[in-house]
Parts: sequence; C-alpha cells; structure tokens
Amino acid sequence: MSEQQAQRAPGRALVPGLVFVGTVVAVISSLGAPLIPAVAAANNVSLSDAQWSLTVSLLVSAMATPVMGRLGDGPHRRAVILAGLGIVTLGGVLAALPLGFASLLAGRGLQGVGLGLIPLSMAVARDALPVERARPAVATLSITTAAGIGLGYPITGLIAQYGGLHAAFWFGAAVSSLALAVAALVVPSSAHHPPRRLDVSGAVLLGAALAGLLLAVSEGGSWGWTSARLVIAGAVSLAGLAGWVLLELRRTHPLVEVRLLRLRTVFTADVTVLLTGVGFYLLVSLVTRFVQTPLGSGYGLGASTSVAGLVLLPFSAAGLAASKIAPALVRRVSAGTVLPLGSGVMVLSMLMFAYARGALWEIVVVMGIAGLGVGCILAVLPGFIVGSVPAHETGSALSFNQVLRYVGFAVGSALSAVVLQAHTAPGRALPEGDGYTVAGLVACGVWVLTAAVTLVLPRLRARTTVPAVREVAVETDVR
Repeated sequence: MSEQQAQRAPGRALVPGLVFVGTVVAVISSLGAPLIPAVAAANNVSLSDAQWSLTVSLLVSAMATPVMGRLGDGPHRRAVILAGLGIVTLGGVLAALPLGFASLLAGRGLQGVGLGLIPLSMAVARDALPVERARPAVATLSITTAAGIGLGYPITGLIAQYGGLHAAFWFGAAVSSLALAVAALVVPSSAHHPPRRLDVSGAVLLGAALAGLLLAVSEGGSWGWTSARLVIAGAVSLAGLAGWVLLELRRTHPLVEVRLLRLRTVFTADVTVLLTGVGFYLLVSLVTRFVQTPLGSGYGLGASTSVAGLVLLPFSAAGLAASKIAPALVRRVSAGTVLPLGSGVMVLSMLMFAYARGALWEIVVVMGIAGLGVGCILAVLPGFIVGSVPAHETGSALSFNQVLRYVGFAVGSALSAVVLQAHTAPGRALPEGDGYTVAGLVACGVWVLTAAVTLVLPRLRARTTVPAVREVAVETDVR
C-alpha cells in the first residue's frame, strides 16, 4: 500500500483491524505461561529456567514500549507498527524452530516487542477517528492486554496438547503475520506529524532500570526474597529509575514527559494501572494454579492445562462486555466513579475466590465477575491520559502507562508465589488450602487500596498546570 493510500480517511475496518492486532499481540505475549512445563521437558531444563520463556517477553516489552511510544508520536507511527509486527513474526518463527532453548528464548524476546504496539494502536484511534468513534475504540483497545491473556491460555494449551509445543509457537507466527497484513491495510499514515527526537540515553537508562526491577521481582522466588543478589538488583534498579526521572526533567525532548505526572488525572491513571496489574495477575496466577492442583491435595480441582485455560474465557468475555458498558456508565456518572466501582467488583470476586472455590462453576463465576471489574477499570483509564496530555505526547504517555501495567503483572505473579510458598510446609510440593484463602484476602487488600487511590487522587488539588489539547477520546470527567 502506498503512503498516499494509507493517509486516506479511516474506514470501518480501522477499529476491527486495530482490535485484532492488539488481541493478537496480547495472546502471543501469554504463550509462555501455559507452556512452561512443556518447554522444560522438551529442552531438558528446569522449570525455573523454562520460566524465562515468559519472563524474557516482559523484560523486552518493558524496554521496547517507551521507545516505540516516542517514535510513534512522530511521522513514523505506521512504520513502527509494521516493523514491530514483523519482529513479532520473526520471533514466532525462531521460537517454533527446533533449534534449542537459546533460540526459543530469543524468539520469545522478540515477541515481547508486540506489547508495545497496543498504546500505539490507541494513539492511532485517537488521531484518526472522530471523538464519538474514538471513545469506544480506545476503551476496547485498553482491555485487549488482559482479555488477550484470557484467550491465549486456552488456545495455546489446546494447541500444545494436540499438536505439540512447536505447533503453539507456529500458531503465534502465523497469526502475527496475519496481523501484519491487517495493519498494512488499515493503519493510516502519520507523516503529517512533526518529527520527535528520541532520547537515546534516557531510553537505555529506563530500559536497564525496568529490566533489573522486573528481573528481581520475577526471580525473587528462586533467589530468595532476602538474598543479597535480589537486594542489590532491586536497589540498583530503583536508583536507576530515580536517576532516569532526574535526567528526563532536564531534557528538552525527553523519552517520557514526566512533568505530566503532576497532572492529577495522569498520576491517577498511572498509579491505578500499576495496582490493577498487580491485582489482575495475582488472580490469574492463583486461579490457574488452584484449578490444576490434584484432587488428592484435599482442595484442588485436578483439571488439565487446557481446562485451566478455558476457565479464563469468562474473564475475556466479560472484559469485552465491560468495554461497552463503561462508556455508558461514564456518561451517567463519571470516570472517577467507575474506577472505584470496578475495584469494588474486584473485591467481591476475590472474596468469592477466598471462600467459595470448591467447584469449577464457582471459579467460572469468579472469573466472569473479575472480567467486569478489570474491564471497566481498563476501559476508563486511557481517557484520563488522552484527555489531559498534548496530542503529540499521547503515544509516549500511553506507552509509559502500559509499562507500569507490565510491572504490575510481574509483581502480582511474584506476590502469589510468595503467599503460597509461605503456606507450604517444608518438604511439601503443594501449599495448604488455607494459603489460597490468605492469597485471596491479600488480593482484596490490593483492590481496596486501588479503590482508595481512585477516590483520593483525582480529588487532590492539581500541583501545576500543563498545557493540554482537549481532543478527548474517552470521557475524562473525574468528579
């Protein structure tokens, strides 16, 4: 397609095309989780080593997403999206070929680039569509990361069960190549945007700091949460993040305009998405592990990997429904009201998991309720950003918000492991059943904190004003 063709007014295919691309990269990002036992067996490595097939994607996405967001704020957004999908496709091929564990890890790392495309898709929707169409489009794109994980677990589990490990990765390569073709057809040009200078040193420092932080959180269980290695890695990473903030404040053209965090709407969105990531992945980690726990444990459901994945489908379905419900709620009340309501729904789902999880249908209900809660939150959050920041900062601001979501995912996964390990007797492979009750109550605490944040932060007096273009993609009234 020529640049002139790509610059035409967007057609009806734009929104479905962007949603398809976002769903594909979210599904591919979850490929590592249900396949970890198979990866370990096929490559003759330990489960902790096989866990890197998931961890490496999060590490790469944390480093690539802010860079892609900044590049996508300029005239090269279309090229960045197409190149990103090309890299994801190449990663799928590398992971699928029987070339050994190193090749699989390299491929999974390349696939991690795909998660940086979701905020760029939101920026495309905001720029290319009129407000009445952009609002629901951005809301739907916001939940594709969470909904895609719910779709990815059962799909990859079933493919691996009947076609083998490499078939699952070939599936990833095939659908990402299809997404590349779709993006080439629907994504318009942004050549009319002024060029944006890339802060290379800021990108390197942020990427290194985030990679170190995610590494420490992901490997805490195997290193030991009080080990010197973890403490040093965590301290150095936090110092690196502090140094990055100071560096960005001095830059004329920063990688991320951190001064925008002084806006209460942006700060609320970033803190909320971090906590939402923690609560969401805490739930997913607990449910998938609990459902597969053998019946002989006295509390598990003894389900297969594919059944454990299918349990997450109600979450995806309810999340997509919430993306349609949330805009109507915002029009009736406000975005600032929807956020604590969504958090309250999540408290309800976690209370049910803590005290009513003895049958598969109860887990299905838990996941359906959770999909409504998380879906409403993620559908509303982008509006806090796109309605508050200058248009040329949208991609960067949304990308940074997405990075915080990934950090939350890693923390939630680690938190579930910590709580369950604390309730595992020495020499035992499985935790006590009460460990899941405690973990569910810990998750309730996370969501209560999220509700408090969404109630308090939007009502704080803004510390400063930042010039913003009010081209709103999602309603942003936070009263």
